[in-house]
Amino acid sequence: MAFFPFSKRKEFFSHDEQERIVSAIRNAEQQTSGEIRVYTESRCRFVDPLDRAAEIFWGLKMDMTKDRNGVLIYVAMKDHQFAVLADQGIHEKVGQAFWNQEVSVMKAHFSNAHPAEAIEAVINDVGQALKTHFPYDRSNDKNELPDDIVFGK
Repeated sequence: MAFFPFSKRKEFFSHDEQERIVSAIRNAEQQTSGEIRVYTESRCRFVDPLDRAAEIFWGLKMDMTKDRNGVLIYVAMKDHQFAVLADQGIHEKVGQAFWNQEVSVMKAHFSNAHPAEAIEAVINDVGQALKTHFPYDRSNDKNELPDDIVFGK
């Protein structure tokens, strides 16, 4: 029991939504050697959410995957800012237009007040791109990064 309830971290998603997001990550990663992470926080500390996503990307060591195929989905819930940041390996395969489209997908869902669905949709799209360019290889694939949602402040 907390004596200071105001210090309790706000949950951005219901338990069911969290389970759906983590399940989407696991389902996508079962078909690829790529790695997907989701990071959410209340507010973006930078003017450009892509700058904040880059800080988190390197902080989570997402650039350390063997094939440089990690993808971070970043969301600042209260600011309604988001970014999708990919490592060099997958970015070179799909190009900037793909990532711009994924941000548009997120924007459409956010405008309808459905952030969990936005994240799930992007995970599914990114998973398909990773599957195409970095298919799962049972003989040597391992889960290089955790599948859970990372909650910031």
